[in-house]
Amino acid sequence: MLGKLLQKVVGTKNERELNRLAPLVDAINQLEPSLRALSDAELSARTADFKERLANGASLEDILVEAFAVCREAAVRALGMRPFDVQLIGGLVLHEGKIAEMKTGEGKTLAATLPVYLNALSGRGVHVVTVNDYLAKRDAEWMGGIYNLLGLSVGCILNQLDEAQRHQAYHADVTYGTNNEFGFDYLRDNMKFALSDMVQRDFYYAIVDEVDSILIDEARTPLIISGPAEKSTALYYQVDRIIPRLRAEEDYSVDEKARAASLSEAGVAHCEKLLKVDNLYDPRYIELLHHVQQALKAHAIFQKDVDYIVKGGQVIIVDEFTGRLMPGRRYSDGLHQALEAKENVKIENENQTLATITFQNYFRMYDKLAGMTGTADTEAVEFKQIYNLDVVVIPTHKEMIRLDHPDQIYRTEREKFEAAAGEIEDLYAKGQPVLVGTISIEKSERLSKMLDKRGVPHTVLNAKHHAKEAEIVAQAGQSKAVTISTNMAGRGTDIVLGSGVIDLGGLHILGTERHEARRIDNQLRGRSGRQGDPGSSRFYLSLEDDLLRIFGSDRIKGVMEKLGMEEGVPIEHNLISKGIENAQRRVEGHNFEIRKQLLEYDDVMNKQRQVIYAQRRMILEGQDLQETALDMMTELYDDLLTKYTEPKSPPQDWDLKSLAESLFNLFGLAKQFDPQAIAAQGFEAFRDSLKAEVEGLYRAQEERFGPELWRDVQKMIMLQAVDGQWKDHLLAMDHLKEGIGLRGYGQRDPLKEYQREGFEMFEELIDRVRQETVTFLLRLRLSRPEEAEDLTRPEQSPMYFSHNDDSLDRTVKRGGKKIGRNDPCPCGSGKKYKKCCGRKAA
Repeated sequence: MLGKLLQKVVGTKNERELNRLAPLVDAINQLEPSLRALSDAELSARTADFKERLANGASLEDILVEAFAVCREAAVRALGMRPFDVQLIGGLVLHEGKIAEMKTGEGKTLAATLPVYLNALSGRGVHVVTVNDYLAKRDAEWMGGIYNLLGLSVGCILNQLDEAQRHQAYHADVTYGTNNEFGFDYLRDNMKFALSDMVQRDFYYAIVDEVDSILIDEARTPLIISGPAEKSTALYYQVDRIIPRLRAEEDYSVDEKARAASLSEAGVAHCEKLLKVDNLYDPRYIELLHHVQQALKAHAIFQKDVDYIVKGGQVIIVDEFTGRLMPGRRYSDGLHQALEAKENVKIENENQTLATITFQNYFRMYDKLAGMTGTADTEAVEFKQIYNLDVVVIPTHKEMIRLDHPDQIYRTEREKFEAAAGEIEDLYAKGQPVLVGTISIEKSERLSKMLDKRGVPHTVLNAKHHAKEAEIVAQAGQSKAVTISTNMAGRGTDIVLGSGVIDLGGLHILGTERHEARRIDNQLRGRSGRQGDPGSSRFYLSLEDDLLRIFGSDRIKGVMEKLGMEEGVPIEHNLISKGIENAQRRVEGHNFEIRKQLLEYDDVMNKQRQVIYAQRRMILEGQDLQETALDMMTELYDDLLTKYTEPKSPPQDWDLKSLAESLFNLFGLAKQFDPQAIAAQGFEAFRDSLKAEVEGLYRAQEERFGPELWRDVQKMIMLQAVDGQWKDHLLAMDHLKEGIGLRGYGQRDPLKEYQREGFEMFEELIDRVRQETVTFLLRLRLSRPEEAEDLTRPEQSPMYFSHNDDSLDRTVKRGGKKIGRNDPCPCGSGKKYKKCCGRKAA
């Protein structure tokens, strides 16, 4: 009661926001006469003036009013369109990093140019994100006239652009593109081998058009770049056959305490003979050496029915602490594959995730994020909780006069479609245009056949050919036009009423089913009644619709039965309409929880992703590679001393044999220790002398390769170690996530278990990166000059990009043609793509 009273006195939060912005709108309007008197050159010169003031310490807020006024005047001259006051309000809301809810036809695209221009003056680049290539290209060309008049450059990211074109587009002042392209370019950039190959720059400011579609509807499906998990599983089997021929103690030693196995010098020579290679530490054989080390570990350390079991043709890990099976978990770094080869079971040669990110975490990287849509208020809680974005509802320029009729509810779907087809036929005869919304292509085709039988000409759209559909949707307001579309078809396109249609009642919206989200229904309704035009809407429902069948309450069905339902007779009742809305609220809440849970799981990966990508950038920038390598060596060296020595105990009690083996295995340093000599030397001197020897090996390598080549070699070895281990870690985390739900049966929180185990696995990843980097750096030998070029030239593997949505219903092979659903799968399985990797990607 008190809340309602306060609202009457001080207004709602939304009204207070609008009142706060009103003085800024007045100030912008006051500048209009003086700017109108300027020539085009003088107007354009204001851009340089703004930039100079910003460089001298002014803030964007200091120049906001003038910049908005200049941009508005440029819109009048370049496009013949003058932003209304409500569009100025929308622009102000967007500049403040909020979501502007502006009804369809209110000019969101034009309103966005105001904050885009202002923020682009910073020189840091502004991204405008749309839902498909057609809209990105249309808006870049259309609004580009404003920016070009004011001396700013415009870029557009489209699917078919090459790397050079992408780089140029991202370094423009304003960049338009789709959410998929921005996200995939981010992932690709963090797989590059040179900073100069990266196309994106820092994430400063983004405006997301149709923000509910991108940040909510598509938030449940992450962007994924995948590739072949291994070049060949045959190598695992080949290496596995030689391990039983190695001799314990002579060819290799086992450290049970550390659960490690390492080859001796004799063992390395024996492997070289068995594998018919001249030098296992030759750069050509780095991968082969890794396979040998993992296969040795699989045979010498891991025991069947103790560490793992074989069940159903799979190697399943046994928890060493509880003895329970851990289905879904896999050892990383090729060890699990080595165990599969040991047990002669199938090694899965599947597509493996190379990089992945959710839209939720991608867009949260921007310093400032804003969005615009016709329908956001119903999801305001989610926008606030997930993205910290407030929603401000912008009033319409002219009063909304569309007539929204109550839902008509029928007993069966057949009766519903018969009634809908009948109304369409009547409106067609009258000349009033009809836009019909369906929730699936199947339903749109069903209605289309019914209209064919009735002789009603119509057009069917299904959100697959964006450019063509935008043109058709734009004509949907002409007299006698009947357009059937899925709810998303032609989104972002205004429907202009044809001659005489206003007198007929404007565009009629006919919905054939309620969507599970209220805002999708509101988007469909919003196609009619733009800019004060007349219009009407009505939804036709049945008790067989999914929403009512699955989520509708028994109360709705009870009311329907009491009211009685005859064949073909609809029911209109406020209680039922309210019950339907409550069902939608329940579904929205359920879907929100799913998206929230996805984010909670992805947050674990996101923190790890940030660490790895920061490490890659540091390597690419060449920052202190020598210091990094020496730090890695010191950390490994200190770990060995901590494990095998005890300063307070006599050297005779130390595990000097294991220390010597580990020093050779990690650093290639062959040592034999005399406990008495160590005791005479003292622990500090012993530690320092060993450290000096290890660093001496590094200095010798640097001298052998030369400073310039050594820097490039370090960079490539570090990158390969990080990328290889990260790829394996992503696979391990995928398997962990798949099986983590089973922990709930043990009264444990799956999310907390995922966070804990994911952290432990990441620590192991960091340790493996360190070991692999140091081992290869110190053991690397070049026998031919051309090997230097081979080593520093990155190998390009095929990549596949997937995101299951309407705007990218395909997988694209990097550097090749698009792969159709019925084409042979690129993984070589012999199956059709849709039944192989395409199914997995989806």
